[in-house]
Amino acid sequence: MKTTHAPAERPPRNYLNEGGGVLSWLLTLDHKRIGIMYLIGVLGAFFLGGVIAVVIRLELFTPSKAFLSEDRYNELFTLHGAIMTFVFIIPSIPAALGNFLLPLMLGQKDVAFPRLNLASFYFWLAGAIFFLSAMLIGGLDTGWTFYTPYSTTTSSTVIAATLGIFVLGFSSIFTGINFITTINTMRPPGMTWFKMPLFLWGLYATSIIQVLATPVLGITVVLLLAESLLGIGIFDPQLGGDPVLYQHFFWFYSHPAVYIMILPAMGIISELIAVFSRKHIFGYRYLAYSSIAIAVLGFLVWGHHMFTSTQSALSAIIFSALTFSVAIPSGIKVFNWIATMYRGRINLATPMCYALSFIFLFTIGGLTGLFLGALATDVHLHDTYFVVAHFHYVMMGGTLIAFLGGMYYWWPKMTGRMFSELWGRIGCLIIFVGFNLTFFPQFLMGARGMPRRYARYEPEFEVFHQMSTIGSLVLGVGLFIAAGVFVHSLWRGRRAPDNPWGAATLEWQCASPPPHENFAEIPLAGEPYEYDDLVYDDEEEGFVERPPEPSKPRQPAEEETPTLV
Repeated sequence: MKTTHAPAERPPRNYLNEGGGVLSWLLTLDHKRIGIMYLIGVLGAFFLGGVIAVVIRLELFTPSKAFLSEDRYNELFTLHGAIMTFVFIIPSIPAALGNFLLPLMLGQKDVAFPRLNLASFYFWLAGAIFFLSAMLIGGLDTGWTFYTPYSTTTSSTVIAATLGIFVLGFSSIFTGINFITTINTMRPPGMTWFKMPLFLWGLYATSIIQVLATPVLGITVVLLLAESLLGIGIFDPQLGGDPVLYQHFFWFYSHPAVYIMILPAMGIISELIAVFSRKHIFGYRYLAYSSIAIAVLGFLVWGHHMFTSTQSALSAIIFSALTFSVAIPSGIKVFNWIATMYRGRINLATPMCYALSFIFLFTIGGLTGLFLGALATDVHLHDTYFVVAHFHYVMMGGTLIAFLGGMYYWWPKMTGRMFSELWGRIGCLIIFVGFNLTFFPQFLMGARGMPRRYARYEPEFEVFHQMSTIGSLVLGVGLFIAAGVFVHSLWRGRRAPDNPWGAATLEWQCASPPPHENFAEIPLAGEPYEYDDLVYDDEEEGFVERPPEPSKPRQPAEEETPTLV
């Protein structure tokens, strides 16, 4: 007797298995696949930059030489800063998570310009490869800021590296244009400007900076190339140029670029705080307006990087006052997040743990920035480890922590798999402890006068450097645990429901992972932070819309006498 077996159940079609082969990914116009390719790229850059950071910290464990010469040390910290800034932090949230989520949160099938989106990825990839190759092969030692006149007179590969930055800039501009157009023209029915998820407000403000500030960096790079190749006196004082002019150009882009990094991170935190507090976000309009305010004010404060660069006293006072003004919208965000949590039903899931870590770390980074924005104290703290600590508390304690929180939050939607909550929380705790152990001692070193970028230092700073090095190793362990949680979930994680967190934004209304077309038809957008109509379903193991209550038959009033027919 012949036995027949039922055919194996085929997995549902989604963007991951729609079309096979490498070319289907490399030539895709699907925003989700482009976002995943960006994600793989930026994580690779982060791994490389992180390994270099650990090597630097091991060298600084003792005041004397361990295994790196001074020249090699200069090359490594230049490589670390450039990779983390230009290749990882700037594109991490907007290009990776933004590409994946923007159309989903708008209920659309794709961004406004899918081909431009794919082109932006390849511009980023080409620029990153060119940039890293130039730095790795040539041993660039100018620092990640490429300050003149050293960058125009050194024999290292400055020209090739700056060409890589020039190409990376096109990727950033293309992404910004695409996102602005998509948000302006493709919002679904019911989604007015003030019914948009706050993450989209963060992406919108970021895109404005990308479009307006990045061309200034491109112009600066072109001028730097012209001076190096043609000997035109623009920045080099020996040729009649002005090195301070380069600083003005560079920081006019680079300080707004700080908000390219942090504004999308703030948008992620707004989503996490609302969802895991089960409360409508407090002061929605103020959070939205504050994102735009930070983007606008960010263009006006570049001069606080140059208090010691011979600018006039009046200019320094004006830039100092404008710098303090940025604290107002930033403070509004922190206040509204805390107010949202007040009397909320807080769920300490892994994404929420990262959101709480962000608030703590970003607050420290923001408050210490006031010391650097004040003219009287910045003169003493400029170019010390105080600046290094402040920068990392804002950028890594802000952008990286929010990036990880967003990864955990949207991971079930991206992969269709849940992760281990226990190990996710353990990883978050270790990252938090390791981060503070690494960078808080650097505030103390900077206040005592320890200069940054030095390979050798006085013995009085040794204990602080040793604490910082031990902290970096702890931080590395936490990051490896986080990576292990993600990898483990791909093979052993249970199937993710469509809405595991009970969120009300549109991306949770499609399947996990989403199908190729996202939605069969454009959904009607409602209030993004109303959770009363969502209830947990044990069978689905996720949240579903509350079923409508059955209408009750009308009961006669007590004084009414039933009529007998």
